[in-house]
Amino acid sequence: MKSRHMGRELALSTLYALDFNGELVPGMGPVDFPTLSDEEREQLDQETVLFARFLLAGTFDHLEEIDAWISRFSINRPLDKIDCIDRNILRISVFSLLHVRDIHSNVVITEAVRLSQEYSREVNYKFINGILDSMRKEIDDNAQNS
Repeated sequence: MKSRHMGRELALSTLYALDFNGELVPGMGPVDFPTLSDEEREQLDQETVLFARFLLAGTFDHLEEIDAWISRFSINRPLDKIDCIDRNILRISVFSLLHVRDIHSNVVITEAVRLSQEYSREVNYKFINGILDSMRKEIDDNAQNS
């Protein structure tokens, strides 16, 4: 499980760097991890790398859909006004909620809150938790009604 958390951290740092530099575009191809040195890349275990690449590829492939979900649930804060780190925590998490069936939604939300507490401002984890919990409820309701 530590590999998955590290994979999320790696995916987050990559998305953050791309977003911050204006290089994040829907459907973009694989990227090397721009926030790591060659030495750091060599020290990563394969499971961490695979999970990070899986999260990145899924987020890139579904970026427009993910951003639409975030915009819909972030009523008082437009997507471009959400802090860059929080926006990308949400992107990874929304991808997981919508498209990754083998990770329980509670784990996705808990991990998002943990990342926010580690990398964001002190109170932003509440914002992230609220948005993701509302999304989870709607996704669960839609699954029960279909």
